[in-house]
Amino acid sequence: MKRKRLGRTELKLPVIGLGTAFTGIPTPRQTMSEYLQGDNQVDEELGVKTLVDALDTGYRFIDTAVLYGRALSETMIGEALRQRPQLRDEIIVTTKAGRTYEGFDFSFDGILKSVYASLERMGLDRMELVYIHDPMDFPMADVLSDRGALGALRHLQAQGVIRFVGTAANDPATNLPYIGTGEFDAAVIADSWSLINLTAERGIFDAAQEHDVGLVVATALERGLLVTGPIAGAEYLNRYFSPACLDQVRKIQRLCERYSIPMIAAALQWCGRHPQVTSTIPGARISEEASLSFSAVQIDIPDAFWSELQDLVKHFDTVTGN
Repeated sequence: MKRKRLGRTELKLPVIGLGTAFTGIPTPRQTMSEYLQGDNQVDEELGVKTLVDALDTGYRFIDTAVLYGRALSETMIGEALRQRPQLRDEIIVTTKAGRTYEGFDFSFDGILKSVYASLERMGLDRMELVYIHDPMDFPMADVLSDRGALGALRHLQAQGVIRFVGTAANDPATNLPYIGTGEFDAAVIADSWSLINLTAERGIFDAAQEHDVGLVVATALERGLLVTGPIAGAEYLNRYFSPACLDQVRKIQRLCERYSIPMIAAALQWCGRHPQVTSTIPGARISEEASLSFSAVQIDIPDAFWSELQDLVKHFDTVTGN
């Protein structure tokens, strides 16, 4: 699998990683129940199988967070690594701290407690990268202070527990000023960059380039819309796709069909064509979704397709909540 340097670090990430926000949730509808209604929908056995199968497929980069599955995501990752101990030194795992299912804690002690708990759940001694997670509506000065989240991550760096620090916010308007501080080595940008969402062009890319911040793209597949195309009656977590947006996706879908290219391949590879983007982390509920994404980034796509596709890429306001 091709790798790219992550911003100003010497870390090289595979161009695709496994996003685990939905891992182990049996059906798409249940993802709505997990994150909107608060019902625990994670099947731990299914999640571990998905992760083990992903490792066997070739994934070497996994992104998680304490929030995901009420920390079950990290527990499942730990079990998958125990089942594949020969791969442990090859796998890059990144997590996020500051937000849990119960709430937020960006204090120095809270971040330390969070990171050490994550390490224990996953059976790791150290991690390459930890992100500050979703600091929306919290004073930036407090989060970035020596006694706040950034101070805690700097302390962990000095102790050799983590190598790099990042910012990860579901809200692009929060990500932008954090990236702009120049304090962070990397950022996960969600709801910001896809064939139908060009928000990252409104400052995020410029700030990332200025400070050489490596970007990891989440939500590149727009909750599956850019995999299947429009489906009557389908529901998508925190998304509203207007009729004009769905018509545009149909146009992209027809172009893909004309070139015999799966739309998922176009969606993932298009994101990675931006020079500041290091990797994409499409989520996978089940093994089949993980395998589909992994294969998609390896499909050869001709220049003629990219030229035609660019005329179809348009921005739509699709995000309804975080």
